[in-house]
Amino acid sequence: MKNLLLIVTLPAVLAACAAAPQSATAPGDSPARVATAEDSLQQGENASRKVNAKAGEQATEDSLPSLELTEDLMFKLLSSEIAYQRGDWQSGYVTMLAMAQQTRDPRIARRAAEMALAAKRADEALTAVRLWRTLAPHSDEAIQYNLSFIILGDNLSEAKPILEERLREARPHTRGLMAFQIQRLLSRAKDKSAAFALLEDVLAPYGDLPEAHLALAQSAIGRGDVERARKEAQLALKVRPDSELAILTLAQASTDKSDATKLLADFLARYPKSREVRVAYARMLVDQQQYKKARAEFETLLKDQPQDLTTLFALGILSAQVNDMPAAEKYLTAYLETLSAQPDEERDPTQALLILAQIAEERKDPATALKWLAQIEPGEGYFSAQIKRAQLNAKRGDLASARKLLHEINASGEREQSQVVIAEAQMLRDANRLPEAMTVLQAGVKRFPNNTDLLYDYAMLAEKRNQLDVMEASLRKIIELAPNNQHAYNALGYSFAERNIRLDEAYALIEKALKLAPDDPFIMDSMGWVQFRLGRLKEAEALLQRAYELRPDAEIAVHLGEVLWVKGQKADAQKLWRDAQIKDPQNDTLKSTLARLNVQL
Repeated sequence: MKNLLLIVTLPAVLAACAAAPQSATAPGDSPARVATAEDSLQQGENASRKVNAKAGEQATEDSLPSLELTEDLMFKLLSSEIAYQRGDWQSGYVTMLAMAQQTRDPRIARRAAEMALAAKRADEALTAVRLWRTLAPHSDEAIQYNLSFIILGDNLSEAKPILEERLREARPHTRGLMAFQIQRLLSRAKDKSAAFALLEDVLAPYGDLPEAHLALAQSAIGRGDVERARKEAQLALKVRPDSELAILTLAQASTDKSDATKLLADFLARYPKSREVRVAYARMLVDQQQYKKARAEFETLLKDQPQDLTTLFALGILSAQVNDMPAAEKYLTAYLETLSAQPDEERDPTQALLILAQIAEERKDPATALKWLAQIEPGEGYFSAQIKRAQLNAKRGDLASARKLLHEINASGEREQSQVVIAEAQMLRDANRLPEAMTVLQAGVKRFPNNTDLLYDYAMLAEKRNQLDVMEASLRKIIELAPNNQHAYNALGYSFAERNIRLDEAYALIEKALKLAPDDPFIMDSMGWVQFRLGRLKEAEALLQRAYELRPDAEIAVHLGEVLWVKGQKADAQKLWRDAQIKDPQNDTLKSTLARLNVQL
């Protein structure tokens, strides 16, 4: 059992692979969702706006009436605005609408619509928008407003001729993108079945356009009809076999992740230059925790765009995840250098700096770690950086200044204040000043009696001091406060298994923890250890092997080594212990195991 807090976790890896501004990706359903073909459609819609804007410059412009700004007209305009500003929207609206009808000026009709919209009067707004469109029939903005109101009001029959006309009059090279715009617009309708039927009707004449099939596929996905979505995506691929958006849509419509992954892999085998599909494939591999394969795909992407920030960051995170720290350091340093040369307000270097600091710390290079931490500016991550700075000072032997730094941190709220308490207690514990650490945690628990993080650390220190009643009471309180806290079940079960007591209860507790977090290697380690205590060597070995594959941690290696030793595989056991000794020469579990078994490495 070991509760290791790492910066590099699966959510961090997924965050590293978050959608880049110029990339589309494949499906996923994790909290840090890998992007889908829907993201590509958003890019297409943005591009469509630009194309339509350019086309609009060349289109016939609506002529404005030649108006003389008479005193009467000026008075009515000003009085309607003053009424509106004073909260009498209706008077302002009625006057504006009447003036628009009288002058035939679309700008006044638009202002009337804006007043009704601000007052959240949909019917009145639609009346003004209809007049605006009548007065400016070529205005793309007026048409868009009109369509939006019609569709939100589920007046789909009124929308049909407008949509058909827009598609018919669109230039051939913009028609596909317009199909996506129409699909997005219809997705807002309340009657999804009627909206889909309308989309089918207006796109029916354009079966030779892959975008028409893809728009139908996206609409089908929105309705939960994956069979229809797959059919339409396949038709799009038939029209254009090299369409990246089509294969991404087909993958998005696949209910089986392995099938979706194979679809993208096969497509890449045929069209290896498909960057968006490769990005999607890499992210799907991340989602499936196939980090080495994912890293290989991102390395291929980096060859084409050596300064792509998303790719550099993803490679840094993935390299750290597979324990290739030199590569992680190389990629993250390159990421920071590139970001410095190409500032991007949407990108925060904090996570990269924290990981680089962690790598330097693990390399026993606190000076470099402190250098990275010093570059983190106030904002998200700044508090964590100050905690880490204090911890590094403590590791360098300057415990007094480390504690002083902690006390100077501006911690706001229970969460941050409890983290300061936990950090100070851990420093004292590392310095073998256990009574002082216990005093700090006791004060913290007294101040925040229901803080599960404080209770957990208090329990773990009590366990180390062999105060089993305090440990058990604290862990059971966590379970009461947070019934889905797998760490509390695991810690309590492991403490029993480690002492070879209450093994049936230990098994039940760890089994509960494993159900809550089935892929946690440290909980697997605990279950393997209790199986070993129960004499089930085969089950213990399988679990510990799996745990060690997921996380080659020193403590897991010690447990697996003892199982192999008892089975007679002493050479294999000694190799594992030697590896553990290199990774963590001060590991207490390793020392006690070697002493108990009388083994010299």
